Amino acid sequence: MVYDYEYFKKAIYDLTKIDLNAYKEKQMKRRIDTLIGKHGISGYNNYVDAIKKDKVLFDEFVGYITINVSEFYRNPEQWETLDKEVFPELIKKFGQNLKIWSAACSTGDEPYSLVMALSKHVPLSKINIYATDIDKVILEKAKVGLYSEKSVASVPADLKAKYFEKVGGSYRIKDEIKKCVTFQQHNLLKDKYPTDYHLIVCRNVLIYFTEEAKDVVFEKYFDSLAGGGILFIGSTEQIMNYKEIGYMRKSSFFYEKP
Repeated sequence: MVYDYEYFKKAIYDLTKIDLNAYKEKQMKRRIDTLIGKHGISGYNNYVDAIKKDKVLFDEFVGYITINVSEFYRNPEQWETLDKEVFPELIKKFGQNLKIWSAACSTGDEPYSLVMALSKHVPLSKINIYATDIDKVILEKAKVGLYSEKSVASVPADLKAKYFEKVGGSYRIKDEIKKCVTFQQHNLLKDKYPTDYHLIVCRNVLIYFTEEAKDVVFEKYFDSLAGGGILFIGSTEQIMNYKEIGYMRKSSFFYEKP
């Protein structure tokens, strides 16, 4: 069975360029075994054969292993820090045309939240968020911009009224917000990182990575930031060796590149 899973990891990398070695093995195997069991397929080898032949199965697999748990304004108190302290400081340093990257953006809740939060400080015409994720299917959902009531529960009431349209029991983000986000597929563990960003937001994603993979990503984020730029991470995460990488810790979830 060990060999079977080793084969599976290699086959998946060849097929998708997703490196399962970077994820915590126990968690990932449990997720994959559940998915394989759901389809009544016997063994990793047969499952690889199945997803090679069936695009629906392939898309389901990618969506299932790339963890997509997202909501607007997740952990509102951290967004308040972003609004009251971080954005004003960045605008003072770099002007109104901030370069912002929402990494592992999932269904778009986070980059759209960033647009709305920043719109309190600068005109929408000056906002362009670069948003990336490994999962193409999820990115297509993000571009559609339709969300459940639960997803938008933490959006401030004034922004919800201004920037969402009610569609049945769901909420659609307005086109004026959509226009401020550029979505692109990107693999954090494999692809080249963009540079000279003033703010990078990557929250509650790296908890699924091994410690070694986390270190690599945090170092790459450091290189991607402009001097004086800030990395905003999730409430379930911390950068244990931030001083060694070169960051200054501004507060629990915000790290600055000097």
